Amino acid sequence: MDSMDQNRQDAVSIQDTEGKDPETTGVPQADHGTDTDMECVERNEPDIRKADIKKTKDEESHVPGPEAVIEAILFTMGDSVPLEKLASALEISGEEAEAVVKQMMERYEQEDRGVRIIELDGAYQMCTKKQLYEYLIRVASQPKKQILTDVLLETLSIIAYKQPVTKQEIEKIRGVSSSHALNKLVEYELVCEVGRLDAPGRPLLFGTTEVFLRNFGVNSLDELPRMEPEQVEEFRQEAEEELEIRLKV
Repeated sequence: MDSMDQNRQDAVSIQDTEGKDPETTGVPQADHGTDTDMECVERNEPDIRKADIKKTKDEESHVPGPEAVIEAILFTMGDSVPLEKLASALEISGEEAEAVVKQMMERYEQEDRGVRIIELDGAYQMCTKKQLYEYLIRVASQPKKQILTDVLLETLSIIAYKQPVTKQEIEKIRGVSSSHALNKLVEYELVCEVGRLDAPGRPLLFGTTEVFLRNFGVNSLDELPRMEPEQVEEFRQEAEEELEIRLKV
């Protein structure tokens, strides 16, 4: 009987402690954290994920500016790039692309940079500044100097002012064979074939190159010095006199 009475008392004691505050009952409870702490965890975790997603989207949506695009194109291509191709790459008008390039050209000249952008007959090219030449040849092989003799300069002048022109026309003006001079100018990349004349035999037509513009410091053929009719007549007389002297010899 004593055993049964004791069991009933224990059962009643357990029932009395249910639903009561652990501090008043003295029954130890597991520490699961407060409601406020759980609230912070649930509230902060989504914010962190949102920040990561936003950062990823910002990185993916970053679009380089037009100057960065043009700089990358000119640096990579090496040769000159026509304005219309730059505009096409940027998906803007030619006028807008030209304005961006002109702004870059001015800034490159004003700032302490080793490169510059030059214009070559409607195209643009990135190249080193000529005042840095002496530093470049310390680490690179010195290019072979191209000597332009009077004959080469004379032939080149005819091509520059009368292009596109055939070899026959050049020889008619000079009065002598110009094959050697023409071949040398082609070798120096100052002159190139630009087509064929629509005439019997379809002779080759020659014109100047971008190398010619760059070496002579002009942006286009329009910047070449204008020759007055009197100068042309004077040169012709000199050529005729030189031809007469050669024939007599």
